[in-house]
Amino acid sequence: MKKLASLVTDDLADLRQLLVALLIGILLLVFFVYLSRWIKKIARIRLGKRTEDSLLADFIATSIRFIVLLFGITLILRFLGLTGVVSSILAGAGITAFIIGFALKDIGENFLAGILLAFKRPFKIGDLVEIQGISGKVRALNLRDTQIKTLDGKDVFLPNASIIKSPLINFTIDGYLSYNFMLGLGYGCDYQKALALITQTLNQVPGVLSGKKGPMALVNEIGDSALLIRVSYWVNTYDKKHADHVVRAAAILAVLEALEGANYPLPGRIIELKGTIPGEQNQP
Repeated sequence: MKKLASLVTDDLADLRQLLVALLIGILLLVFFVYLSRWIKKIARIRLGKRTEDSLLADFIATSIRFIVLLFGITLILRFLGLTGVVSSILAGAGITAFIIGFALKDIGENFLAGILLAFKRPFKIGDLVEIQGISGKVRALNLRDTQIKTLDGKDVFLPNASIIKSPLINFTIDGYLSYNFMLGLGYGCDYQKALALITQTLNQVPGVLSGKKGPMALVNEIGDSALLIRVSYWVNTYDKKHADHVVRAAAILAVLEALEGANYPLPGRIIELKGTIPGEQNQP
């Protein structure tokens, strides 16, 4: 009877000790979660003062938080005495390296690719890019993926490793983007004056750049019913006051209104129909 009571007492003591250890482990986990967030915030502020590249600063700060959190989890497992048990079981089964390597393959590959992207810097936050046929603006670079906001409002998360392996088009890496559109001038008008009017009109459109990146109107080819003109201009994508699509619409409308106001002919596409009208061939 005394032995049974002693065993029960020992079991309760072990259970109490286990519960205390679990409680301390949970408190330590919560502590390291908040500590990692605080360190990330401080690192982001310090790095933001030393570099203008917010993408690189965010990635380094996130990596620091990940390392702190990983250190905390390792410390908690050591405190609970689980690292040795888990390692012994996996090692005894002979599958430790296989499981860890297989489970962390994609994570490690994307993490290393993220480091390369952060330091190589093929894009910045807000850049308009095209990757694997997906076009949009870069929103964030995370440890595993890159977030892109498409032009129709969708959020796409591309694994960093796939970005490294695929061709990447950055339309706004230097802040400038070129647009163009085609129009037709009727034959017989004063072409040189029409081209000069187009250029002069575009120079007055808000958001269209001037100088070395000023607008141009050049003859593209001779069409069947009109002389085809290619009109091109540049915009500054970092200019938040003039959105690209708004400038594009304003430029096209301004050119059309100017040409129509000066009575320049703008013929549409002429389609010539050949053949007989159904039923006509049966008439006498």
